[in-house]
Amino acid sequence: MKNLGIRCGLILLALAASRRPANDHHERGDVPGWVMITLMSAVLVAALLALAGPALEAMFNQAMDTVGS
Repeated sequence: MKNLGIRCGLILLALAASRRPANDHHERGDVPGWVMITLMSAVLVAALLALAGPALEAMFNQAMDTVGS
């Protein structure tokens, strides 16, 4: 009788393990969410560059003039 319980447990364990394909990773992630975050970050960087671009360019040129002289 004890062996029957162990066998049933092993069969249930094997069935549970066989339900998920081997190449399916449980930490695969949410692809649409990551795409959205990436696009929002790119838009944010582009907006900041558009707004602060001239000031950053002037600051860079001033620093280069200081180093060059």
